[in-house]
Amino acid sequence: MLVDSHCHLDFPELADRLPDVLQRMQENGVGCAVCIGVNLEDHARVMAVAEQDDRLFATVGVHPEYTDVEEPTADRLVELASHPKIIAIGETGLDYYWQKDKPEWQRARFRTHIEAAKRCAKPLVVHTRDSAADTLRLLQEEGANAAGGVMHCFTEDWEIGRQALDLGFYLSFSGIVTFKNASQVKEVAQKCPLDRILVETDSPYLAPVPYRGKPNQPAYVMHVAEEIARLRGLSAEQLAEATTDNFFRLFKHAKRP
Repeated sequence: MLVDSHCHLDFPELADRLPDVLQRMQENGVGCAVCIGVNLEDHARVMAVAEQDDRLFATVGVHPEYTDVEEPTADRLVELASHPKIIAIGETGLDYYWQKDKPEWQRARFRTHIEAAKRCAKPLVVHTRDSAADTLRLLQEEGANAAGGVMHCFTEDWEIGRQALDLGFYLSFSGIVTFKNASQVKEVAQKCPLDRILVETDSPYLAPVPYRGKPNQPAYVMHVAEEIARLRGLSAEQLAEATTDNFFRLFKHAKRP
């Protein structure tokens, strides 16, 4: 069994055909998927998707790219995270690609999510883009290792990956690892300890080869796993077993189907 640790099933590209998406998951050996929250305005929509099927889990958080949205407080995040379907806090983190002036509000929001994760004892789902140094600094300053978490869609170099691992975090790889020119991501996927790897799609984005450029879906996480297995000289079954065990070790509130 495989687990898609990060997808957006509530987005229209997938929500409008959810029965087919779930059927394709089953056909491709994907036993679970996590529907990631990106703002509080759409939280009810995320939950409505997750509550439809025992194979689906959810998270609650506000993505660092979102500006004109309800600003979360730690109390609000903890309250929403009390739902049994919520297994993590996030997607949270820092994104200096879109916010090039490195705004302090973004860092303050990240600290709020870390506080909430520690209070509710649920791990963090961390997004970082052009912001790795500050992301690691804030995780360390706020004691995020007490909650743990995953660096989602990891694309940084091995040194950044090593530092994240030293903080107790997991690294999750998306379809980018299948791209021919993704040598840095492939290197990290080879070097990362097997017991700290997760796989994801980030669907409907970042479809892996052979679907690159097309809408992504959780069923395609098998191609991510197969590429990492190839890079590490493992069978697809070995990689699937390891990453699934890793998922349920990290996300302790997720129940195996």
